Amino acid sequence: MYNMSMKDERLTEATIFFIKALFEGSSDGHDLEHSLRVYKNALSIAASYPEADMDLISLSSLLHDVDDHKLFHTENNANARTFLKDQKVPEDMIEEIVKIINSVSFSKNKGKTPETLEAKIVQDADRLDAMGAIGIARTFAYGGKKGRSLQDSVQHFHEKLLLLRDTLNTDEARDLADKRHEFVVKFLEELSEESLGSID
Repeated sequence: MYNMSMKDERLTEATIFFIKALFEGSSDGHDLEHSLRVYKNALSIAASYPEADMDLISLSSLLHDVDDHKLFHTENNANARTFLKDQKVPEDMIEEIVKIINSVSFSKNKGKTPETLEAKIVQDADRLDAMGAIGIARTFAYGGKKGRSLQDSVQHFHEKLLLLRDTLNTDEARDLADKRHEFVVKFLEELSEESLGSID
C-alpha cells in the first residue's frame, strides 16, 4: 500500500475536510461517504501499479464529484480549482487532476477510454461504487431525491449499472466487479419476481 509523506497526509486531510463541508446534508448518494469509498477503491486498485502517481489518484478520487453537473452549477471545475489553488498545488498538477476528474462521468464519457493510468484507476474506482449493494442503495437514494418512480430507478440499472462491468479498465477492478455485478443481477431477478407476485 502507498505510504504518504506528512505533507501528502495534510493535503489529504484538508481535502476530506473540504468535501465534508461541501457535501453536508447531501442525501442522494453523492456525498462524503461516496467520495471516501471511491478514494479507498482507487488506492486499492493502484496498489498493483507502482508506476502510478498516487498524489494525482488521491486528490482526483476525493474531488471527483465536487463539480458534478448534477450537484453544482459551476463552470470549468471551479470548486476543485479553487480548493487546489488555495492549497498551493502546482498549476500543472491542477490541470492533470481536472483532466482525471472530467474523465470519470459515465454519461459524459460513454465509449471513451481515459488516456492515463491514473484516470483509468479513478474512473474504475467510481464505477465500482455504482455496483453491488452500495450501487443499489445509491440508485434508490438518488431516485427518491429526484422524485423518480420505482420503475424509473429500476430502468437506471439497465441503462448504466448492468453495463459498468464491461467498461472497467483494470484487471483489479474487474475482479472486484464480478461479485457486485452478480449481486445486482440477482437483486433485479428477485425484485421482478416480487413485483409480478404482488399482482396476484
